[in-house]
Amino acid sequence: MTDDPRFQAARLVLALRQSGVTDHRLTEALEKTPREVFVPRPFAEHAWENVELPIDCGQTMTRPVTVGVMLQALGLQREHTVLEVGSGSGYVAAVLSRLARRVCSIDRYRTLVDRARSTLDLLGVSSRVELRLADGLAGWPEATLFDRVLLMGSVPVLPGEIVRQLAVGGVAVLPVERDGEGLIVRLEKLADGGFSETLVQKGRFGALQPGVAREL
Repeated sequence: MTDDPRFQAARLVLALRQSGVTDHRLTEALEKTPREVFVPRPFAEHAWENVELPIDCGQTMTRPVTVGVMLQALGLQREHTVLEVGSGSGYVAAVLSRLARRVCSIDRYRTLVDRARSTLDLLGVSSRVELRLADGLAGWPEATLFDRVLLMGSVPVLPGEIVRQLAVGGVAVLPVERDGEGLIVRLEKLADGGFSETLVQKGRFGALQPGVAREL
């Protein structure tokens, strides 16, 4: 197997298309975002493989094809402002920065926020991404209203604070646990404050935890 990142990126694009991710802007953004710079050095050789990879604070990087499926469900446009809950390594925020006007990304682990910020600075995309150490379940009230919301961890339901921060007509994509099964759903906010729901695919994520981590 070749180690050429260009070949590996092209192979990832093929896997994305085979999974139904056909939006050209999105596949190009994933292809051009160097996943290897977000991956801890011991796992760098696996950066372009469609696998979860461990990062600091006991967290993981989501499979890139799953990221592609979730971002396609968001239906991002260049003028959109996006809230991401669960920054992790910063990889998804970097991809989002190629697709939207502004990205507000939150994580509860200081180590992850600091390292993600450094990597985004290195890539030159930090002007379009704001990172915050905070309780992601409370959202980012002063940055509202958001056109799109992406949760990178599961919740029973979309938190009320985030519901209030999503614009009418806006879309949230999030993992949920129902009857012991992990699902990824797409919610579109209606004028009456309710939601139209669509199943994106099955998928199990770790649960989003409230508050800010004290030690990490």
